[in-house]
Amino acid sequence: MKLTFLGTGTSQGVPVIGCRCGVCTSADRRDRRLRTSAMVETRGVRLVIDAGPDFRYQMLRTGVRHVDGILLTHEHKDHIGGLDDVRAFNFVDYPPTVHRVDIYASARTAACVRKDFDYAFAQDKYRGVPEIALHEIDTSHPFSVGGVEIVPVTGHHSVRFTVTGYRIGRMAYLTDFKTIEEGEVEKLRGVELLVVNALRFAEHYSHFNVAEALDLIRRVGPREAYLTHMSHGIGRHAETEPTLPARVKMAYDTLTVGWDD
Repeated sequence: MKLTFLGTGTSQGVPVIGCRCGVCTSADRRDRRLRTSAMVETRGVRLVIDAGPDFRYQMLRTGVRHVDGILLTHEHKDHIGGLDDVRAFNFVDYPPTVHRVDIYASARTAACVRKDFDYAFAQDKYRGVPEIALHEIDTSHPFSVGGVEIVPVTGHHSVRFTVTGYRIGRMAYLTDFKTIEEGEVEKLRGVELLVVNALRFAEHYSHFNVAEALDLIRRVGPREAYLTHMSHGIGRHAETEPTLPARVKMAYDTLTVGWDD
């Protein structure tokens, strides 16, 4: 299995437009973060988690020509805003083949995708719109893509709505979590690699801060863990990572982690 961090930043990305802080002006490439997304490759199946506004560039940067599915965590624009660009995958082998892109999402997120990209679901489509196969998942049950089992993990982004994380084999990926119930933590038992959002050190009303992310990591006990969805409030990579507990690291864009399935 291989996990590639396509983006590790927040909804604004890092650097933030107009900001002159030490992180946003850093020359360290690990401090330059596109909107949060990841790619998982296992047993011949390639899955992308979230497709935000930077999706096009992220795909160009990886050089991939095919994805087997896109897993959406929730409906915020920094996680679905790039879905129009899946049409490039539709026509990469055209003619003669048009590849529909399979997208998996909770009922709420799927409804938002249909609303925001209504032209992709119209009866009388115009030429060149994204060809999407949208699958509503039951977040209380596992599902599979290409024979790979995926276990949804539910948390709350805020008191108003939920967000979906995913466990794939011995890896689990959670982003934009603020709270998680014990029953959902049980789904994470036995994972060896855990990815968790950590917005900043200060408290935030709708995202884990560093302390909350580290608490979840401690409860789950993975072999190694990575922080993602980090704002410029997290500090410079070179200064912050050494302060983290053993086996906990800050992810950065293009980082690839591999292990045996």
